[in-house]
Amino acid sequence: MKCSFCNKKSIYFRRNEGHHYCDIHLSRSIERRVRKTIRENDLIDKKDNIVIALSGGKDSSTTLILLTKIFKNNPKIQIDALTIDIGFPHIEEDIEVGKELTKKLKVKHHIFSLKEEFGIGIEDIFKRNPEKSPCAICGVLRRYLINKKTRELGYKKVATGHNLDDESQSILMNFLKGDMMRLARSGAMPMITKNSKFVSRIKPLIKIPEEEVEIFVKINGIKYSPQECPYRKYNTFRGETIKYLNNMERNSPGIKYSLLESALRLKSQIEKQFEKSEIKLCKKCKEPTSKKICKTCEVLGGVLS
Repeated sequence: MKCSFCNKKSIYFRRNEGHHYCDIHLSRSIERRVRKTIRENDLIDKKDNIVIALSGGKDSSTTLILLTKIFKNNPKIQIDALTIDIGFPHIEEDIEVGKELTKKLKVKHHIFSLKEEFGIGIEDIFKRNPEKSPCAICGVLRRYLINKKTRELGYKKVATGHNLDDESQSILMNFLKGDMMRLARSGAMPMITKNSKFVSRIKPLIKIPEEEVEIFVKINGIKYSPQECPYRKYNTFRGETIKYLNNMERNSPGIKYSLLESALRLKSQIEKQFEKSEIKLCKKCKEPTSKKICKTCEVLGGVLS
């Protein structure tokens, strides 16, 4: 088949649109969609300084590449990268990929080690919390360090590589668990209770399907780390959600977009329930929390006290 927009050979068929894309037109379409997401959601201001949460994987690498390209001619907007070394096996390879990319793009690359920051390795943290899943623990610690270090470095916002698949999975999981607070965090700029210690998070790729990101990095020759988290197999809830949504998408193209749009329509109503939520400072680490002790200090078992 030929591309719907030129005579070149099609490499991708976007089923929910019914259009075929060649490599050039698919890349352009993805970039346009990211630009539109930024514009419609006011993700980036005229004088913003933003750090990309860079893991070395395809999504965060694509986010960094697109944002640096989109704003390369605007000297008032600063785009840099931040990596958290969790301490998983082979993570050195991921970090090296990130170093190569940031060097090529000529952006600053801040790297922090979980073990150095907390004084304890990730494996030991898992052992201290046998009742919690590794994914839940890792997520808490990563978010904590990304927020804290982004703020300390003086950046106004942190951009993550969440794509459409990531977001639709989280939305469905939060629906099923009845977690309204997390559901309120859906969207390109999640709702976070106002506090000077909270850094705004943005998701420029939120309307780009994962399979399109995979094609984008291949056709543009972007080097990234293909390694999956070694503990991913323990997150069976997300695994089942992925299978269910992918099956639904095959039978009803566009269902992931529909799920996202439905959540966004509900978001404004849900946000009102949390507008007056009281934010305290953790008694141990002094970071923001809704409880006396934050989740990070809970899983660390008093390491930060």
